[in-house]
Amino acid sequence: MKVTIENKKGLNKDLKILIDKETMNSYMDEKYEEIKGTVNLKGFRPGKVPKEVLKRQFGKAVFGEVLDKVLKDTSTKALEENKIKPAGQPKLDLKTYGEDKELEYVLSVTELPKVDIKSLDNIKFDQYTVKIDDSETDKRIKEIAKNQPNFKDTKPGTKAKEGDMVALDYKATVDGKEFKGNEGKNTQLTLGKDLFLKGFDNQLIGVKKDDEKIVEAILPENFPEKELVNKKAKFNCKILNVKQPEEVKIDDNFAKNLGAKDLKDLKSLISRQINDEYKNSLDQLSKSQILKEIEKIKIEEVPENLIQEEVKILSQGMPEEEVKKNKETFEEKAKTRIKTGLILNEFGEKNQIKVSEVEIQNEVQKQLRMMPGQEKMVMDFYQKNPSAVASLRGTVYEEKILNLIKEKGKANKKEISKSEAEKILKKAHEQNHDHDHKKKENKKQSEVKTAKEKKPSTKTVKSKSVAKKIKKVSKK
Repeated sequence: MKVTIENKKGLNKDLKILIDKETMNSYMDEKYEEIKGTVNLKGFRPGKVPKEVLKRQFGKAVFGEVLDKVLKDTSTKALEENKIKPAGQPKLDLKTYGEDKELEYVLSVTELPKVDIKSLDNIKFDQYTVKIDDSETDKRIKEIAKNQPNFKDTKPGTKAKEGDMVALDYKATVDGKEFKGNEGKNTQLTLGKDLFLKGFDNQLIGVKKDDEKIVEAILPENFPEKELVNKKAKFNCKILNVKQPEEVKIDDNFAKNLGAKDLKDLKSLISRQINDEYKNSLDQLSKSQILKEIEKIKIEEVPENLIQEEVKILSQGMPEEEVKKNKETFEEKAKTRIKTGLILNEFGEKNQIKVSEVEIQNEVQKQLRMMPGQEKMVMDFYQKNPSAVASLRGTVYEEKILNLIKEKGKANKKEISKSEAEKILKKAHEQNHDHDHKKKENKKQSEVKTAKEKKPSTKTVKSKSVAKKIKKVSKK
């Protein structure tokens, strides 16, 4: 195989590839030997059909298969030997080909640019840890205790009020008829929470132990007996007991009931829980800082074909005229996204970052936990949409890259209080809000300018995950 690189124009190159006649014939002979043992022709024993007979019968088909294989093998080898990473699918132009001939073709390829990632080892960002005061921990524990009250028996004749627990037996009817599941025994309701049926609790305020009370309520949309949905039911209630809440004593026993070893251990767990609530948001701020620093890294030229593919994603679903008006804005945003993706991907490859199937499944499980009751729907979605799984892989890949950049970078570590964390997050939220508002204002001004000057207006589109960029340039 002879490879000559021609027409070097920036990232665009033409590779002229020549495979001599002898090599092509050897590929053909190998294929004929392969099919000889599988062909049955009248007058010939299996495996004994002469090559000339096979050529007459199957020559064109065999050459087509051989040509496909040679093109695939030699083009891949030519790119690897010349250390060319293609940005997208190369174009192939056959010049000379045929049986008992040499093969000559031109591979036109746009190369991924060289990316210098040395600066990522010293990238600077803020890394926050939140110091939780004992008072914050105690406050959270008191809130938990308030939501898990103990109840004590009341004196005979005590009327139930909001916050009390009422135990009752009931039997319900609709239009005077009983229905499936119309009875309840020792049902316990904390009045005021309205967890049973809407408006049910309020009708029990004032009842006493051993009272009988008729309560009316509308059966909800999710009632199992569909023919009774939205119908009024009458509940004949027998009040078994009325209990009043008493203040929960916060001690070791209280802590053990919550799964901790003792009160000290509970405070430690709660403190960590509060910290974690802020950690994720603050970590996202750190990663945003890293991505902004990455955007400052220079790449001389970004492949035009990748930019145009990214523009298609940014403008997906938009009217063609709107896309034309905002072409420059889309291209600039696409260029930034592709550049960031190229840098992250280069870092990922240099550090041999890979995503395992176990990590993909862990990410799916995380999403399942975030959507209780919809687990089957989520699983079906990923099973029926391979592209969604690929996108998930890109998200995990990006996360692993950013985490490693953080490990290698120079963190400006800051220990802050809970109130300081809230201020930082609030400020970041307001800046994002102002940035979005400014973009909308710019769009309005641009539209006014367009109306006056008949020039294309600009429209900004919210950027998608960097994983999309990685997906486009990664060969993983």
